[in-house]
Amino acid sequence: MRTAERTPWWRSERAGRLTRDARPTQLIRLTRDASLVWLAAGVVGLSFGAISVAGGLPVWAPVVMSLVVYAGSAQFSAVGILIAGGGPLAAAATGLLLNTRNAAFSLAVADLLGPGRATRLLGAHLVTDETVAFALAQPDAARRRAAFWISGLGLFAVWNTGVLVGALAGSALGDTAVYGLDAAFPAVLVALVLPALRKDARLRRPAALGAVLALAATPFVPAGAPVLLALAGLTVYGHGRKGVAA
Repeated sequence: MRTAERTPWWRSERAGRLTRDARPTQLIRLTRDASLVWLAAGVVGLSFGAISVAGGLPVWAPVVMSLVVYAGSAQFSAVGILIAGGGPLAAAATGLLLNTRNAAFSLAVADLLGPGRATRLLGAHLVTDETVAFALAQPDAARRRAAFWISGLGLFAVWNTGVLVGALAGSALGDTAVYGLDAAFPAVLVALVLPALRKDARLRRPAALGAVLALAATPFVPAGAPVLLALAGLTVYGHGRKGVAA
């Protein structure tokens, strides 16, 4: 009597599913695309570290802030208040206000963080405008999850490295915004969201409204606050979905 042959594990359905979810070529492509965001983060991190130390803060202050707070615009605003003579409570309150937008971003990527309290806590710390935009621009759940972690971990490492180098260099680097390098982040974000806007027409109206509100508010509110105002565009998206369902 012939014994039924067992299917090798590398030919099983489960192994095929794992291979499809994490193809090396896809990971390489995601890493390559994310590196554009990392490059911009490194440049801005250099500027933040240099400006902080040139303004009179000790080297450890921007470094520790970047590790613990990890929020670019909120960090710039907080350091600006401290350099101008404001108290730490005012700086912290401003940073918290500007960072409230991450609450909405966290809801958008909650299913990408994975199980486990420690994993979700780490993932929540990695939530940024750039990482969320990069993850949501992917076409399926597996690639969105991979994109979030690749972008998030890489961005965290490059940002903090840039801040450390800038802080050690002190005032020698100056403000990188003088060279227009501060435009790198907005340019990368636009490149990330354009595919989604082309694919789903319902996103164009809320995106346009959010952009108009953010641009109109930019001269009058602190850095980072226009992003909060741009979230008002989501109300148009909600009405559009109801109309389609009806």
